[in-house]
Amino acid sequence: MNLFWKKVFGGLQSTAKFEEKMNELAKDYQRFISVGSSKEFAEYTELYKIVKSAEFKEKKRTLIQRKYSDTEEYRDITKFEKLSKNKDVKDYYVIADSKELKEYLVFVDGGNRVQLDDPEKVKNSPELKKFKDFESSKEYKLYIRLHNSYILKEYEELKEKVSKPQFIESNKFWSNPKRWETVEEYQQEKRFNILAQNPDIQFYIKQKPERFNVVSKYKMTFHDCFDWNTLNASSWNSGFYKEKPLFGNYSFINERQANNKGNNVSVVNGYLHISTREEKTQAVAWHPQKGFVQCDYDFSSDVLNGKNAISQKGGVFTAKMRFTGNKSVHHAFWLVGEKQTPHINICHVVDGQIEVGIYWNSKFETKYTSTRIKGINPGEFFIYSLEWTEKELIWYINNLEVFRTSDFVPNTELFPMINSFIPENAKGGNADIEVDYIKVFSK
Repeated sequence: MNLFWKKVFGGLQSTAKFEEKMNELAKDYQRFISVGSSKEFAEYTELYKIVKSAEFKEKKRTLIQRKYSDTEEYRDITKFEKLSKNKDVKDYYVIADSKELKEYLVFVDGGNRVQLDDPEKVKNSPELKKFKDFESSKEYKLYIRLHNSYILKEYEELKEKVSKPQFIESNKFWSNPKRWETVEEYQQEKRFNILAQNPDIQFYIKQKPERFNVVSKYKMTFHDCFDWNTLNASSWNSGFYKEKPLFGNYSFINERQANNKGNNVSVVNGYLHISTREEKTQAVAWHPQKGFVQCDYDFSSDVLNGKNAISQKGGVFTAKMRFTGNKSVHHAFWLVGEKQTPHINICHVVDGQIEVGIYWNSKFETKYTSTRIKGINPGEFFIYSLEWTEKELIWYINNLEVFRTSDFVPNTELFPMINSFIPENAKGGNADIEVDYIKVFSK
């Protein structure tokens, strides 16, 4: 794969831009999770259901648009006030409460009404004449006409109705042109609108959850940003992994560098360095026929194993690295277990080019499924990543997928390794691995 044109035309994002984008994504995801679990968002969600419901909308429309003149309260209070001003009704109650009527009714109720039909008796009795005159008056005739009439009955019923506290409260409500602002729903809507303007909630609503798929399905299990100064203060060990660490510091007979027990490892300003130096060195080397032998080397370098840092099956392994110096020196960031295979090269720099792949054992042989990546300079910082799922292995450089395979997917825990080496037929020279950070994530 040649990444030259992808780099030129932006298919491969710059490391700085990719880091900025990923940091922003991680920050946004944490904000998304925080807002989604907040009391304010829970309140907003509940209020959203309420204020967006058909019932709520209909009630608001009714309270705002309904005219007071269309209400039963208006009709009742208007009719009552009209009857209260009616002259006959007003006069009726004056007459009903008068002394003349009360005396007349007592006289009539006493069985004396018949006396008023005798003109002679009326003429000779001032009292009878008084009652006779009252009975003939227009006031009494009004009283008789209205007493037990429909209009009076209606008036009495309305009078009782409009004097009740419930009616008074209801009439006060409907006669208020700002009645909507007096109900609980108004306060709910007001609170909803405040929450809807909350920047965090607006942010949450605008997000598409699938945007966070790349960060939501993994959690960080290991992070080394190299804030230590000596290997003893770190999670790393020099040499290849052995149960007894001293036996891990060896070289190979077919390589030109001595692995230098961590002496070529340093941390400067938060960057891990593994330096390959041109210098005469002696070291123990593994010989396939003779076993461990003492050997003279023209170069020194180092191996770091992260067995004590992180050992994991599946997930994402990522590192920000660059490789400078002599191009005949090989560099590798790789995963391995307690056996030689499987062995996954997350990044292997070969002759100034990047190679990714996996060594695995078939029934009859060890195979290497891999690809070579051209068109970018390993001397620049890039973020190299491996996503290890149940079904396949996927390699990335920055934002770009560069290779995937399902030929063999390990089913055992592996741990990270970092080293530089010089093949026996290579010229060799001074070179350096520089690592900004290593991060590991699990599903």
